[in-house]
Amino acid sequence: MRKRTLARENALKILYQADILRRDIDLVSQNYWLQYEEPDTIIREFSDRITKGVNQYLNKIDEKISVHATNWQLKRMAFIDRNIMRLGAFEILFADDIPPKVTINECIELAKKYGDVESSKFVNGILDKIHKNDNKVEPNNSDVQSS
Repeated sequence: MRKRTLARENALKILYQADILRRDIDLVSQNYWLQYEEPDTIIREFSDRITKGVNQYLNKIDEKISVHATNWQLKRMAFIDRNIMRLGAFEILFADDIPPKVTINECIELAKKYGDVESSKFVNGILDKIHKNDNKVEPNNSDVQSS
């Protein structure tokens, strides 16, 4: 499996755990990586980039998901679907070096692996709308999630 694919999978596990336990993302991430004697540097760095980015821009990301998730409230979505979309929305909106189609395909695969039967369609639909309708977001301090 490719390193970025593995990194996304690790990031999803960290995001999911932080969301479900309502814990600080940095603490969850630190504890998560303790299970590995020597985690691959490239995988850990890319995973950390995603988790820190999602955490930093959580309000903006959740706003974009909510706008495009017609008839769905974010808090009522499955934890796994919500966090896959957060991961994907972060990459689409804030990571200029990653092609959105790659991000969407990777998130669909995560949804197939970890979600339920309809997850991949749901994730694809929302991330595709974000990609088609929203430009890259210029980061600013008002977007930062307060802890």
